[in-house]
Amino acid sequence: MLFQILACAVLVFFYGIYFGKMLSQKKRGIRTRQIGTRKEKALHTVEVLMSVATLGVVVVQLLSIVLDWSILPGNARFTGFLIGMLGDGIFLIAVLTMKDSWRAGIPEKDKTEFVRAGIYAFSRNPAFLGFDFMYIGVCLLFCNPLTIGFTLFAIITLHLQILQEERYLLATFGETYCSYKKQVFRYLGRKNG
Repeated sequence: MLFQILACAVLVFFYGIYFGKMLSQKKRGIRTRQIGTRKEKALHTVEVLMSVATLGVVVVQLLSIVLDWSILPGNARFTGFLIGMLGDGIFLIAVLTMKDSWRAGIPEKDKTEFVRAGIYAFSRNPAFLGFDFMYIGVCLLFCNPLTIGFTLFAIITLHLQILQEERYLLATFGETYCSYKKQVFRYLGRKNG
């Protein structure tokens, strides 16, 4: 029962941040969720796959929690809780730092500001990094073949989304983004020089 409570805490905190930010932006007339709205075939395909993966992983996580299905010992499961909460914290800092420039998906018409301060000085994709840590954490809490498979599927599709967003950011912000890419790693860390 303890691990079920811990996993639910990770998920509630994470999705509380996600949907809380969406509601906050909606009140200001900003449409946060723009996944799958673009017509470019490759981008549309990646965003639809990402939607399937991120919805599917939640269903599998919840099913695993309800069935209390895990093959790992307690200490590994508690490590999963810590990793999941780390992901939640990274995600929270990322969406707060982005302010109203945060979107889920690549916007077609919205003009957003380029953010490179705060946590973005150490990761070009801290929100996705937060997602990954949360998924890995819950996978360790309730490790079984289904959560492993869906966690990998979600992480891979998020990476594919990052690659699409990098093309968008380069086209939108040009040399500013190119310079930023030379200074900050995609997931975590700064480059020397």
